[in-house]
Amino acid sequence: MPDYKEMYLTLMRETEKAVRILIEAQQKCEALYLRDDGPNLIVLPLPEQTESAEKE
Repeated sequence: MPDYKEMYLTLMRETEKAVRILIEAQQKCEALYLRDDGPNLIVLPLPEQTESAEKE
């Protein structure tokens, strides 16, 4: 007869390891994202602002 308690405990231990690996990977990716400054953004004028500025 299978030892269901041992099967359950083995499954839970291995599941916990997998969850910890995923959490660690997520934290590493978050740290990489926060370290990156990202691209320099430029605010472009709206088309109606350009046309009104040209008329003046």
